[in-house]
Amino acid sequence: MAHLLHIDASPRGERSHSRRMTREFVEQWKQQHPNDTIAYRDVGRNPIPHVDESWIAAAFSPPDQHTPQLQEAIRLSDQLVDEFLAADIYIIGVPMYNFSVPSGFKAYIDQIVRIGRTVDFEPNNVVNAYKPLVLGKKMFIIEARGDSGFQPGGRYEKMNHHDPYLLTVFGFMGITDITFVHVENDEYGGQKLADSITNARTKITELIAT
Repeated sequence: MAHLLHIDASPRGERSHSRRMTREFVEQWKQQHPNDTIAYRDVGRNPIPHVDESWIAAAFSPPDQHTPQLQEAIRLSDQLVDEFLAADIYIIGVPMYNFSVPSGFKAYIDQIVRIGRTVDFEPNNVVNAYKPLVLGKKMFIIEARGDSGFQPGGRYEKMNHHDPYLLTVFGFMGITDITFVHVENDEYGGQKLADSITNARTKITELIAT
């Protein structure tokens, strides 16, 4: 039995393609794996606060030295990290905004990249001072894009800072088994968008079946 963490990052509601696709993914997953458990977090419509000075002071000091103010500053981050670490599989819907991720999802990432929790720091290691702590996990990322051509070799490849960033930051924590599903051409609509949604649905069904 596995535990899934389902995250939506789009601030849109029913008009969100990434939300619709993650929902369909999870529904199909439950049919195939009825004993698995699922946790849900919506960081698009329930924004996570950005880190501030108190958060930084708490994150980089021993917990037994925390004042009540620092305890409160890091409380949500601790909850998010606990939730993140408890999952075996992640299904994340995150659209492309201006060639990268929405700021709300970046705020979420900044809350869970934590020294001693998701990444270890060994300053005397001259080869690599950082050691990933989130190992043996699987991640599916469903991304909605306004256009197409962001794939390797595409006309907008160099403008795609979304996928490389997510591969880097989650890989930094130790999650390297990451599969992307893309819904493209939202700005065009019509048949281009419909075909992309159909292709995404087909890929989701194939991924869950295997």
